[in-house]
Amino acid sequence: MSYLENDTFGIYKSHTGPGPYLMGAKTLIGEEVINHESEDLGSIKEIMLDMRTGKVAYAVMSFGGFMGVGDKLFAVPWTALTLDTVNKRFVLNVEIPHLVNAPGFEKDAWPDMNDAAWVNELHSYYGIKAYQNAPL
Repeated sequence: MSYLENDTFGIYKSHTGPGPYLMGAKTLIGEEVINHESEDLGSIKEIMLDMRTGKVAYAVMSFGGFMGVGDKLFAVPWTALTLDTVNKRFVLNVEIPHLVNAPGFEKDAWPDMNDAAWVNELHSYYGIKAYQNAPL
């Protein structure tokens, strides 16, 4: 589902609207994620905001399973994603085997995303500097 279909307020109807540089978080839920080989990597289920800094921290994605059953959830650093405005989807530059082995979690057992060890492991896995360590 593209952000245009999730746009209940008509944010993106005209070319003078806020997108694609400013976008409503709700419109991005369900957005398709692919890699550079156009392989389906899943979809965005949630967007995690750091309430102290106002930064977008992670996109929580689902991957695997069949029709929502057996999906693996995992957080991806927001800066690892790029928005493909032409095809209205996100691109994550990882191969499927790398994603299969990514640190993930079950929908009823979310990690403490504020835990320094978890943050370091996740960002190291994706080769992305932790947003907490980036300048404001």
